[in-house]
Amino acid sequence: MLSENIYALRRKSGLSQEQLAEKIGVSRQAISKWEGGLSVPELDKLRALSEYFHVTIDELTGSRVPEDSGRPAPGRGRESRAGIFLCLTGAVCLALLGALTLIRPAAASQINGSSVIVINGTGILAALFVLLMALGAVLIFRKK
Repeated sequence: MLSENIYALRRKSGLSQEQLAEKIGVSRQAISKWEGGLSVPELDKLRALSEYFHVTIDELTGSRVPEDSGRPAPGRGRESRAGIFLCLTGAVCLALLGALTLIRPAAASQINGSSVIVINGTGILAALFVLLMALGAVLIFRKK
């Protein structure tokens, strides 16, 4: 329903009624009436809403909110960047550990000797780096 879709898209974009009203050139009361189902936007305002939210008018007036409005949900950009950073950090560290093991086997033995856990030190580091990569992937692909 149109009123529910306008409300859901506005909330998903992290906007107040006032902010959305400014973006498309109407009053806050108009947004409130549209979301409450008390009135419907004119065609030019429907176009402005669909352009702003990057959805078609059909999607906007349809029976359910579009899955992806073309705009990231608030905060998602930060989580995705953190996830990418963790994945890259884990991959780089894992590659460096592998290179260290190949170039200086004595260093790998020293790491293994300093470990107090039954799993050797190299295995702990490898597991830690893989865990970083997995955590990063979760942050990247997590649904809100």
